[in-house]
Amino acid sequence: MRRRHFLQTTAIASAATSFGAAKAKSRNKVETAEGHPNIILFYVDDLGWMDLGVQGSKFYETPNIDRLAKEGVRYMQGYTPHPRCLPARYGVITGRFPARGGVPGGKGHLQPEDRTMAQALGAGGYKTCFAGKWHLAHEAETLPQNMGFDVNIAAGAAGAPTTYFYPYRKKETDKLKKGWEIGLDKEYIAGMEDGKDGDYITETMTTKCLDFIEDNSSNPFFLYLSHYGVHTPLEAPARLVKKYEAKLKTMKFDGPEYALVDQATGRGDQKMRQDNAVYAAMIESVDESLGRVFQTLEKLGIADNTIIAFTADNGGLSNRGETNGKISGRPLATSNLPLKTGKGWLYEGGIREAFIVKWPGVTKPGFVNERDVVVGSDLFPTFLEMAGLPLQPKNHIDGISIVPSLKGEMFKRGKPVFWHSPTSRPYSTGDTDSSAVRIGDYKLLEWYNADHVELYDLSKDIGEQNDLSKKRPEKTAEMLAVLQDWRKEINAHTRDQSWGK
Repeated sequence: MRRRHFLQTTAIASAATSFGAAKAKSRNKVETAEGHPNIILFYVDDLGWMDLGVQGSKFYETPNIDRLAKEGVRYMQGYTPHPRCLPARYGVITGRFPARGGVPGGKGHLQPEDRTMAQALGAGGYKTCFAGKWHLAHEAETLPQNMGFDVNIAAGAAGAPTTYFYPYRKKETDKLKKGWEIGLDKEYIAGMEDGKDGDYITETMTTKCLDFIEDNSSNPFFLYLSHYGVHTPLEAPARLVKKYEAKLKTMKFDGPEYALVDQATGRGDQKMRQDNAVYAAMIESVDESLGRVFQTLEKLGIADNTIIAFTADNGGLSNRGETNGKISGRPLATSNLPLKTGKGWLYEGGIREAFIVKWPGVTKPGFVNERDVVVGSDLFPTFLEMAGLPLQPKNHIDGISIVPSLKGEMFKRGKPVFWHSPTSRPYSTGDTDSSAVRIGDYKLLEWYNADHVELYDLSKDIGEQNDLSKKRPEKTAEMLAVLQDWRKEINAHTRDQSWGK
């Protein structure tokens, strides 16, 4: 009999549940999910749009993700709700643009009164599991097991482990020594104590997820597999690092390794090459995780009744800021070219994401959708419709079900997509406070503290090199008014930019 890998019980101060097999708050079943498809959301941290083989990378190897694309639909205009980790995750789990909930800034994180996709699916009869990076909780009430998930694997307040190798932290923190509530210490990955030296968190977390799948193979389940990889610190198994170090020696690069960013909108420089062997190894480790999921679904005979959605929280880490005129020396992970900039920015490099969905018997295998604009916040209503459950438009207020698009039918977004980034990091990733709106093919960005706007036609200029704001003043004014009215409507958080000057 195989050893169970679910987390051992550890009491949470304000919740009488075990952290690992934690039971969600009681819920009233609205419908039964019996006979309905299983749903897996495979979510990756800091993965750039060009960081997959199927997206065109010549350095990174992702055979399992490439396979998913060949068996499902790949969207070329997929977006995250925000260019940073926590707000992007808020947008996905709630179906709302993060600024509507005061994230970031304002409230800053998930609130107990927020409704999640897990609560909706659980009420419809699904067994629910969250694994990995949660990053949304500042209090026990907003840990996964209190926001609709029956099972919690390695999830809490932490945005990343201090090391990817067991015991996944470099020191015992003062908070832990004082009995800090399990899951709320940002340097502690709770529930992963049953490991051994050399264990790599991407691999061990996947093993626990496979146990969940096996234990629930006879009833519909929702697994939100949210990898900590490929976020910093950049660490990976030696076997994979050696592979990419050798591959790197065979490659040649033209042009500079870095290029300065436009000082009107940010600071520092941008990486122009994909040449980080450790980062490449981290990507392949995440890809291997998906391969193991494939194998388990096939072994259990449930692959044809399991939907898999794949995307990421923000663009790859490709930019570094500056302090007192000196560019940061931090190592950068990747390049998002031909997209402009990366994580933290509202240019396409920060928000455009790989977005792949396999729905057996529904999606056309290998179809590349270049027409439809889809966003991570659309997943909440999409999953409900896939499961045959009623939509909750008052909850997922900004999300739109993309089921018609997945079926190959006509799909019209019908309303703008908004982004708002009021807590920029000019010293870290170089970005400054800004907002953006996309309507049709056009995208407008506003740096509201700098009185600066830019307008792009993304159908012709995916790299955002040709600013049309002066050539198309009427279009610029029209979209700027839409963006500013939206910020007022939702009372979006802003701050005085003088702190960053």
